[in-house]
Amino acid sequence: MGASKQKKAEYFPKLKGLLEEYRSVFLVTVDNVSSQQMHEIRQSLRGEAVVLMGKNTMVRRALRTFINDTPEYERLLPHVKGNIGFVFTNGDLKTIRDKILANKVAAPARAGAVAPADVWVPAGNTGMEPGKTSFFQALGVPTKIARGTIEITTDLKLVESGSKVGPSEATLLNMLNISPFTYGLGVAQVYDQGNTFPPSVLDISEDQLLKTFTSAITTIAALSLALNFPTLPSVIHSLVNSYKKVLAVAVETDYSWPEIEQLKDRIANPDAYASAAPAAAAETSGTAAAAEEEKKEESEEESGDEGFGGLFD
Repeated sequence: MGASKQKKAEYFPKLKGLLEEYRSVFLVTVDNVSSQQMHEIRQSLRGEAVVLMGKNTMVRRALRTFINDTPEYERLLPHVKGNIGFVFTNGDLKTIRDKILANKVAAPARAGAVAPADVWVPAGNTGMEPGKTSFFQALGVPTKIARGTIEITTDLKLVESGSKVGPSEATLLNMLNISPFTYGLGVAQVYDQGNTFPPSVLDISEDQLLKTFTSAITTIAALSLALNFPTLPSVIHSLVNSYKKVLAVAVETDYSWPEIEQLKDRIANPDAYASAAPAAAAETSGTAAAAEEEKKEESEEESGDEGFGGLFD
């Protein structure tokens, strides 16, 4: 009992110190992770993050004692369940998340274990003697005898994701030296500066955020204009629309200002501007033709010089 109290007394200030020192926390699942693998994970994160484990009851009790001073820690409480641990960091969340997930260890299938993914048996020669054919047939694995050994003729899904591995399936996978599962830390939740969110949020790119933000701004502006209720996104559209109305009024009346004189002149004398456009185009075309003709003459002169040069050499 005394050792338990001492351990608790040491754990509380350690957890509080880490929560105060680091702004971000990954709540990680540690199912099927060995102590050796945990040691390797700690080494890979050294200098960038700190791993802390603890019993859930002790963690919850500690967090409740911190809530009076720091109410945002209450957001961690609902996620302290199951076999979990903490990874504290001040680094880039996506980079640290990738490092946490990168440390995986292949493991053989065990009877009764829940498959985290589909398990396939690939087609090919097994190297086993024909006497074990009945074992494959019992599991529905298509086989044939080739060169005195058992050969699996087609790929077969042996275990569905989320289902338990049976004793026969586990035996077959071990006979074939197939280690179908990988185990390591999994990220269950992310706590960052008082907010909690699922790890999938870290995969949202800046382009996606900008696209969503732009779409929201466009929607707000459209609604504001339709309801005639001014908002910041709609102000620029309102100003442009108002200026268009002012231009329309100025065109239909004698009211004028320097910037609109040319517009009024264009409306009053469309033929002048219509004839000016072809003239400008013709001038441009004539300039281009003259340049092409000059280039052609220079080319002919150079060609002629080369011909005479050949005669006098």
